[in-house]
Amino acid sequence: MTSADPKPITVMTVDDHPLLREGIAAILASEQDIVLVAEAANGREGLECYRAHRPDVTLMDLQMPEMKGLEAIVAIRREFADARIIVVTTYEGDVQALRAIKAGASGYLLKNMLRKELPDAIRAVHAGLLRIRGEIAQAIAEHAMHDPLTPREVEVLRRVAGGNANKEIAAQLSIAEETVKAT
Repeated sequence: MTSADPKPITVMTVDDHPLLREGIAAILASEQDIVLVAEAANGREGLECYRAHRPDVTLMDLQMPEMKGLEAIVAIRREFADARIIVVTTYEGDVQALRAIKAGASGYLLKNMLRKELPDAIRAVHAGLLRIRGEIAQAIAEHAMHDPLTPREVEVLRRVAGGNANKEIAAQLSIAEETVKAT
């Protein structure tokens, strides 16, 4: 990166499996505009590392010892409302994805797709977009039909699935961006 290049996107990964953290580091090592600045083995370490490094994007596993990923997302977002977090998990389930999004995650990636999707997902979330695979977003929307989600929540989810940023969704629905984030 030269001085004329923009500042790289800083990333932190939080996962209890060292091999996965090494794999993420290897994927990101070849990206000129993304740099891995911190790693943590559980949610509690992730919160501490977030405070110390303030990464642009955090990659968060859900199932970890000491503090689970959802708890860590809530804790980080409570202190840093603008934190951008991508859940990286093996769980395809719509319930897990919906919980992660409601907790404040901006993306939801399956570990088996990291090699193909991770750099682009990081760039998209850094740019303020939400990143959820179409089939997972569809499952969330279908699940929402059976849950007591409001029509507004369903509409926001549909627009998230369409790749819209919070600001765009707010403008499209004539609501505040904070309302979109809270939905």
